[in-house]
Amino acid sequence: MGYFLGVDIGSGFCKAVVLAGERARASALIPSAGNYRQTAERVVADALGRANLSSDRISYTVATGYGASCLPCSNEVLTDISCQAEGIYHLFPSVRTVIDIGAQFTKVIKLDDAGRVTNFILNEKCAGGSGRFLQIIARVLHIDLDEIGHLSLKSQNPVDFTTGCAVFAESEAVSRIAEGALKEDILSGIHKAMASKIINLVERIGPEKDCALTGGGAKDIGLVRVLERSLGMVLSVPERPQISAAFGAALVGMKKSFAQNEALRPQGGVPG
Repeated sequence: MGYFLGVDIGSGFCKAVVLAGERARASALIPSAGNYRQTAERVVADALGRANLSSDRISYTVATGYGASCLPCSNEVLTDISCQAEGIYHLFPSVRTVIDIGAQFTKVIKLDDAGRVTNFILNEKCAGGSGRFLQIIARVLHIDLDEIGHLSLKSQNPVDFTTGCAVFAESEAVSRIAEGALKEDILSGIHKAMASKIINLVERIGPEKDCALTGGGAKDIGLVRVLERSLGMVLSVPERPQISAAFGAALVGMKKSFAQNEALRPQGGVPG
């Protein structure tokens, strides 16, 4: 059996997936550090350890993400957009629009019936529509990032933020705390502000059903629910949305390896 490795070196987290056939045998996720190469090597070692494999058992490695070029052991470097499309299409074949909320950027990707990327768009440099926005607010409210989604669902009176900018929203959140606003109402308001920027991206690219949500932002159930209400549809969310691009990278590696082996296979036939 062949084993294939996909590594997504993002600005917030590094992810690695070991594939056996078309199934993930093991995965690993660690925060990205200042040295992308060291972080990538750590996450690969972690994933291989969880799979109980040595590096020489890997047939093909594909790296993707912000720091993909920093992984010395890769056979190929691909864009995270193409890898994300591959992973999501494998998990949800009916999906034609992918919303990827990462730590630094939010991307909206359109797919055709074969899962190929036909168009994509990224948010502007402001962090207002990305996972960084949630990290900032979690720090301001002194809560864990994983608490945000469920806490926001308790809101009865969401705060209306006058800005979609992460920097100004941070100041506005501090002011609202001083005014006595509840944490859940502030979080619900932040989700509304984020969703507005994300929906703007979706509308600019022209959404097509079905739609999937992935990336670290997809772990926030409060944001998921706001986006579903705004879009008027149920979103498909992977069980582990942060590793879907790494999973897609491993799938691409598997296909490339099989294609290479097929090309090297002796052709049959009777010589003339």
